[in-house]
Amino acid sequence: MATVRSVMAELKKKGSAQTRKIYARHGMVTDNMFGVSVADLKIIAKTIKGQQALASELYKTGNMDAMYLAGMVADGSKMTPKELIAWAEGAANLQMIAEYTVPWVTVENPQARDLAMQWIKSKKEHVASSGWCTYSGLVGTKPDDALELREIEELLGTVVKGIKSAQNRVRYTMNGFVMAVGTCVKPLREQAKAAARQIGVVSVDMGETACKVPVATAYIEKIEAAGRSGQKRKTIRC
Repeated sequence: MATVRSVMAELKKKGSAQTRKIYARHGMVTDNMFGVSVADLKIIAKTIKGQQALASELYKTGNMDAMYLAGMVADGSKMTPKELIAWAEGAANLQMIAEYTVPWVTVENPQARDLAMQWIKSKKEHVASSGWCTYSGLVGTKPDDALELREIEELLGTVVKGIKSAQNRVRYTMNGFVMAVGTCVKPLREQAKAAARQIGVVSVDMGETACKVPVATAYIEKIEAAGRSGQKRKTIRC
């Protein structure tokens, strides 16, 4: 049976300075990471699949590689809201964790919507980002008739009013929310397109990278043209 110690040893062995440099260019703090590629993390995840307690302990190490691995292994439906809140709070300066790992597990939880709404209101950049990404995950996976459409429409209004003054990564995830609604929620497609037109091009500091922020109007139109508008995913894990 794998242990935190054995998994951390494996992560250390797989880490590389080059991967750490890539993460640093994206603006993440690299003080507590080995720099393990996602491909290698997926291989390790297969060997500890289903070990919920181990995943929890790995996340608590504060090591980014271990935290990301924990999100690959954990079952969000088995986590308590308190645990999920701790995960969101612990993702400062690590957008890979705040915007991917935390939403991955939270979307699987019955309290996902409540947590997303709670986090969206946070003044902490990483927590608010987790909130917007979690809600984006909900609209991308839940049937339209299981969504709170009025609430989602109000959130579109919140984005229009607040995106320009929002914190850097919150702007990025707000923009992602508009795209998620515009491509996944048929009853609110036109409202999302209107919001996308109003926010226009969103400025986000993407670090020392060539990454660009998608223009919501163009993205929604692209999905429509491809005939994929309204399609839902089984999971937001990648």
